[in-house]
Amino acid sequence: QEKLCRLSAALLGEASEISQEQLYELLKYAALGKCHHAAQPSWCRIYHQRHLAGVVVVVLHEMSQLHFYRFYLQFKHLRRVFQHRFTLTPSADFPVSLYGEGTNMKPQNTPQGLTSTSSECITKSSDLQCDPIIQRYGVKKQGLTSYTLTLEEQKKNDYPIEGSPGCKGYISTECDQQRTDSSPLFGLDCEMCLTAKGNEVTRVSLVDARGRCLLNELVKPESAVWSYRTRFSGVTKKMLLPVKTRLSDIQIRLKEMLPHDAVLVGHSLNSDLQALEMIHPSVIDTSLLFARSEGRRFKLKFLAKAVLGKEIQCEQKLGHDPTEDARAALELAQFFIEQGPTKVAELNLETLLTAEKLAEVSQNKAAPQPQGCGIQEQLNEPPPLSKPCFLDCLKVTGQEPLLLGRQGLDSSGLCQSNMSTSNKQILQRALEDVPQSKFSVIQFSLGPEHLASHLHAGLHEKVRSKLTDMLTIYAGPFEENFCLKSVKKDFGRCGPIQSLTVITETFQPYVCIQYEVLEAAQLAVESLNGAQVAGSCIKVQRPVTAAMLDCNVLIKELELDVENEGVIYVAGLKKSLTETDLQEEFSQLKDLEILFLPKDLQSGQHRNCCFLKFQNSQSAMDALEAINGWTMKGSELRSRNALAAGHLWRWIWQMNHSNGKQGKHIFYEKMEQLSDSEQDLRKKVKKLDQQIKKLYRSLQSNTLCIVLFPGVNSTHGSQAGLGLMGIKDDEGRSTC
Repeated sequence: QEKLCRLSAALLGEASEISQEQLYELLKYAALGKCHHAAQPSWCRIYHQRHLAGVVVVVLHEMSQLHFYRFYLQFKHLRRVFQHRFTLTPSADFPVSLYGEGTNMKPQNTPQGLTSTSSECITKSSDLQCDPIIQRYGVKKQGLTSYTLTLEEQKKNDYPIEGSPGCKGYISTECDQQRTDSSPLFGLDCEMCLTAKGNEVTRVSLVDARGRCLLNELVKPESAVWSYRTRFSGVTKKMLLPVKTRLSDIQIRLKEMLPHDAVLVGHSLNSDLQALEMIHPSVIDTSLLFARSEGRRFKLKFLAKAVLGKEIQCEQKLGHDPTEDARAALELAQFFIEQGPTKVAELNLETLLTAEKLAEVSQNKAAPQPQGCGIQEQLNEPPPLSKPCFLDCLKVTGQEPLLLGRQGLDSSGLCQSNMSTSNKQILQRALEDVPQSKFSVIQFSLGPEHLASHLHAGLHEKVRSKLTDMLTIYAGPFEENFCLKSVKKDFGRCGPIQSLTVITETFQPYVCIQYEVLEAAQLAVESLNGAQVAGSCIKVQRPVTAAMLDCNVLIKELELDVENEGVIYVAGLKKSLTETDLQEEFSQLKDLEILFLPKDLQSGQHRNCCFLKFQNSQSAMDALEAINGWTMKGSELRSRNALAAGHLWRWIWQMNHSNGKQGKHIFYEKMEQLSDSEQDLRKKVKKLDQQIKKLYRSLQSNTLCIVLFPGVNSTHGSQAGLGLMGIKDDEGRSTC
């Protein structure tokens, strides 16, 4: 299974702050693989990169880590789906750091079109042996049976196969495999819409070997339509209203029309057959026929122009014409069969594609950009020549990046015509366009009214104050002359204490204890409330403030956070124990993967607690039962489920030490209503979370999805960003 490797240091805090350069490393490798000197990122690893269905980056404009934890309960989808989380170093110019710096990629003697006959564009015979087409098919002309996909090739490329688990209920064309070099060819193409079921057919076209249209039919989907993908399909809601034809009708007609030895031709034909829910044994896939290296594929539009000299899928038209596409795929297969692999290889398609992309990049850079749409501000001097622009690299490799954002976001770096006026419009465009793109950047915003610097400042104080309250407990009452050392010892067994203060304003003494980690404060509330401490039966509670009324809900949701799955917190360790000692002591626990021993970020000394990560939740629960009451080197251990991921633990520590003032805690304060602006902001955040959920659900399996809160780095101050990432699996979850 393709997945991101979750490193032990990144899991629990040691390497959980990622720079913009490290993020750039990840995006470049995910999109390009080993092309353009892209290498595995230094801080995580992507296995089987070439099997990624795509890369989708969701950027939440001018939002920071503060927003995620201030509105933690509202971000229900984000915190439950993405298993890997990291703090992101803020950048003064986020788009440039995300995509890479611009550079003048002007090709020398770039051909103006794709039909150049100069000597540079003709492959020498000595170079033909390295061409992927020659390596796959040899140099001699062969009959069409040599170019049909084998059963293994069909399985590898996700074709419907008789008897496969995923093809239950599929209809077979009942054509046999007794094909010959004189078997008839038929071009097939479908247009699809996105529904609750997935991709469903809305239009089907079939052409015969002479290019005559045999079938061109609109089809009514069975499920509720999420997106008609009109920009690509040309199909609208209005067009489908009077349609009565269903998928079952099309299946019957295709079975009747195809002879027993028919060979179907199409471009990425597996998608069409999957949507048709039909099985056919003899297929030629032009996206695989015109072979490229490293599993890449040429687009049908490019092949039609470069090989056939035909313009298809013109931008002036609304959507693709499936009959036109079916005919183009058919003619490409006929050209390949008639001319043979050597003639096709001599077209030097790879060079033509590179020339086309470089010409496009050069034209785009030369064209004047609208104000506020450029990745860099227009300067009197050209930008310094450094690493190539990430987007340019994508274009040169044939991957047209999709960039969607809102108008008026000057620093977005989202150019050209992909600007919308609302998150709703952006989502609709994304649902239509993301499936067609290998690399997409989708930018949402809460709106300029919520991005003012004074709101950021107020947000920082609210989050810092709430975290401080959650780290703080009050205990008492005690006798007048109670032993403070005994209290510190008992409460210290729950975890590292940052401060302990005796409260004397009350009739009997209380103590205020602020811990360094959330788990310690929660463990103290759970294990010492009602216990005998320093000769008194005490009550342990957190501060009672308006902001803390939902504390129990927040604690529960933190426990359910997907990043804390299988992670437990253990306290009461002696500081004399080393990491090696702990590894040895805990080695008897089943399925233990990682042990993380937090350190004081100033002194470097480890704390009296640790985190243990297990392979699954059940093993973590078994370990909890085993550890509670366990004595290690004369010290009794206490444990509970983890609450704070590694990056959050580090951030809490930094927030607590960034302000010398301790939070002032009182038991009761006047309840204040949320301001109208914050109530509105909560609603907007909740809606934004739902929009990201809808986008995520529409992604294909094995899509790398990264959600970025870029952070803020301006004259008003700096606030760390946050990244969430994972690869979507077949069940719609994110894996790491």
